[in-house]
Amino acid sequence: MTVADSGPLMTLTWTDHVTGRQGHLVVDRLVRGVCSGGLRMRAGCTLEEVAGLARGMTMKEALHYNPEGRYVPLGGAKGGIDCDPRSPEAYGLLVRFLRAVRPYVESSWTTGEDLGLTQDLVDRAAAEAGLVSSIQAVYPLLDDEAEARRRLTEAFAVEVDGIGLDELVGGCGVAESVLATLDRAGVAHTGTRVALQGLGTMGGATARFLTRAGLRVVAVADVKGTIANPEGLDVDALLAARDAYGTVDRGVLRPADRELPGDAWLTADAEVLVPAAVSYTIDTANQARITARWIVEAANMPVLPEAEALLAARGVTVLPDVVVNSGTNAWWWWTLFGDIGADAEEAFAYTRRAMRDLIGRTLARADADGTTPRAAAHAIVADLLPVITERFGQYR
Repeated sequence: MTVADSGPLMTLTWTDHVTGRQGHLVVDRLVRGVCSGGLRMRAGCTLEEVAGLARGMTMKEALHYNPEGRYVPLGGAKGGIDCDPRSPEAYGLLVRFLRAVRPYVESSWTTGEDLGLTQDLVDRAAAEAGLVSSIQAVYPLLDDEAEARRRLTEAFAVEVDGIGLDELVGGCGVAESVLATLDRAGVAHTGTRVALQGLGTMGGATARFLTRAGLRVVAVADVKGTIANPEGLDVDALLAARDAYGTVDRGVLRPADRELPGDAWLTADAEVLVPAAVSYTIDTANQARITARWIVEAANMPVLPEAEALLAARGVTVLPDVVVNSGTNAWWWWTLFGDIGADAEEAFAYTRRAMRDLIGRTLARADADGTTPRAAAHAIVADLLPVITERFGQYR
């Protein structure tokens, strides 16, 4: 059995009566009647995109299954709204979408922030839509709901250098994926060059952790273009100068920092590329310009399958999103189910161990099978699904 053997369990498209805009919900799989997957908002979001993301969530949940842990893996799902999150219509649209899908959130779909939305905004809209919580469907699976909710609330209140723990754990996982890959290849951390697309929650935290590990961030792209410096950018200064959408105030740039076109990060002289913004950003045309050795998918589905095949033929390794950016989702459940407490150092240590183990298993499987890391991740999930089914009942 593979994760691709059948289509999603449910697809739903909703049309807003006020704006005419559409929202989508795809439930790919259920485990014990519950599924997990964030809610994104972006102009042009499609049902096909949401279905692909939901399938990825099925894989992320399965990949973090630990029979000795308290965390119960869930099924995969995703929501998406076709609207620019900066639009004046966006918040009202979000509330109406959550109101429309409220029965699913109450009974089976646990959700949270994703591209274009923050958790604070999702929480506020969920309350206005009449929901107890965006993750209330998981509460019946908890041994002590009150204690679990207290633990998660306290974890969301933790800050590190003024940044919320919830904003950092995902980037910690991406960074550890990079470090584990470098270690496996025998490449020193210090001086290894990185180029990122996106300096929002995931990209910003990734840049922060990689810089602290000794890597050199030489290019960062946002909606205004690419900022580059072959000697390394002042990541802390760029992070401090971001707006809520990850756009950097160019007033903080140093004389040696250059402003380049938006796609210049792809051709940066770097060993590692980290697409951490939008889906479908690397295609069959622009992949030919990439000279990096590794592409580490911090965003969801940033490399098109046809482009990945061409990259693999050129010796460029793509570390897939279902592995690399799975730390944020897992951290929610590790905390809620009680595998970790509301403590930053404990969260980072647990995330690092889990991601390093997952990257190791994925790359070892790819080497053994003579295939790509993405195909290896699919094979690992195929092995895990019968185990999860046996323990928790029918997977769907």
